[in-house]
Amino acid sequence: MNAKERVMTSINHHEPDRVPWDYWAASEVTERLLKHFGFEDKEELLRYFDVDLRYVPGPSYIGQEFQTYDDGTIADLWGVRRRTMTVEHGAYRWAYKHVVSSPLAPMETVEEIDNYAHWPSPNWWDYSKVKLDCERYAGFAVVNAGDRLDRTAQFKPMMYLRGMEQAYVDLILNPKIADAIIAHIKEYFLEYNRRVFEAANGKCAKPSRPPLSPPPTGGKKGGIDIFMMGDDFGTQNGLMIDIQTWRRFFGDGFRAYIDLAHRYGMKVMHHTCGCVVGLIPEFINAGLDILQSLQPRAAGMDLEKLKREYGKYIAFHGSIDIQETLPYGSVEDIREMVRQRMKAGKPGGGFIISTAHNIQPDTPTENILALFAAYKDFGRL
Repeated sequence: MNAKERVMTSINHHEPDRVPWDYWAASEVTERLLKHFGFEDKEELLRYFDVDLRYVPGPSYIGQEFQTYDDGTIADLWGVRRRTMTVEHGAYRWAYKHVVSSPLAPMETVEEIDNYAHWPSPNWWDYSKVKLDCERYAGFAVVNAGDRLDRTAQFKPMMYLRGMEQAYVDLILNPKIADAIIAHIKEYFLEYNRRVFEAANGKCAKPSRPPLSPPPTGGKKGGIDIFMMGDDFGTQNGLMIDIQTWRRFFGDGFRAYIDLAHRYGMKVMHHTCGCVVGLIPEFINAGLDILQSLQPRAAGMDLEKLKREYGKYIAFHGSIDIQETLPYGSVEDIREMVRQRMKAGKPGGGFIISTAHNIQPDTPTENILALFAAYKDFGRL
């Protein structure tokens, strides 16, 4: 059984030869591991760790140049100004992009929203290399995820554009403003992804499936197997918005994204941090195939419990703790964590083991090596 077969077997709720695993790490961690092993590139590292999934970057950006300002900030795809921030923790150092200006924040009418000059266009991308990127990974499960900051979503770009606080206010006090912003976001992502999917998997030949019909088995040979979108809906202790508000503003778009990917024969994986147990029935009804990534220290996100309650209807990705055990635990702590997760996740398939988010730069190399060794030791069925 090759990696692609292993992943797709598990996603389809059957037991493969072993539990499939994924690799999620901050770029600084990957660079450190490359130096540790003397590898030339990330692909060599992934093959060493026997990782089953491969992520393709998507089309090439050919749109307008991102504007750089005198203060060093750069406007991104949405016209949101960001500044590169550096964090230091002991001997570790890493960077991230911080939002410093939300261009829709001062707007008060739907007309102003509609007339915003920087709504992105699907025409800003060259889709010609997408198929070739997929074909590089024959034998692996190919995931199309896009860039982390511009991953297919609704709520997150709304918060970037409007500002987090104002985005929450809009959902309650300014629903027409919220609807207008979300409509522009959905319009862009639906057409952008349609072009990506067609470039990778060919013309759409499948009608949109009703939510309770059998799920697709994966993309066409040499194309995209899994489409990944990402919108954070959970905090450590609960939902960021209540279920009724999620359903009112984001439910239709969530389903539309999934239906589009299913028409091209792909599975769909959604990333959200935090406690989202209250939304899992909504995700299932919308046709979601894989929930990524289980954050075990978030309330209610215990793998064993979720598998028992929802494992017949949805697959799970993640469950390895990066908040405490992986960065600060012993090798034995890590092995015991993996053993427990494998015991809970193996039966019946429907599980891809991975870290709950990117392995952070302050995680010791020894612990990362112990993690992947434990995958191999405990992953066989």
